[in-house]
Amino acid sequence: AIIYRSMDKTTAKQYNAATLAFLGDAVFTQFVREMLVRDHDEKSGGLHKMASSYVCAHAQSVAYDAVMPLLTDEEADVARRARNCHTVSRAKNAIVGDYRRATALEGLFGYLKLIGETDRLAELMSAAVAAIDATKK
Repeated sequence: AIIYRSMDKTTAKQYNAATLAFLGDAVFTQFVREMLVRDHDEKSGGLHKMASSYVCAHAQSVAYDAVMPLLTDEEADVARRARNCHTVSRAKNAIVGDYRRATALEGLFGYLKLIGETDRLAELMSAAVAAIDATKK
């Protein structure tokens, strides 16, 4: 069995911001999918459609704006670095500002996952989902 160990903060901060966002995208997607499976009796197609409304750039941009005031200085620095990273491509259906804020959120989530801050990660992902949900009402 593979056992994943937490990484120290210094090492995690040395990762490219786009790499942190790559991991954070997967972490947030899994969080959203698990939430939807637990809360909804739907077929996979319906669940996928619901999940897409949380993990798209616009929704994550909304979540970023809601989560930013909750961040420590260190977390805000990681998010800022991810927001400002120069990525080769961007989502075809996203405006640049939304895409950058979404990347910032994902970079933060990837960083927190690497350093093993699972409680903090869950807290911020829950706040992100709540902010997205508030825009749907």
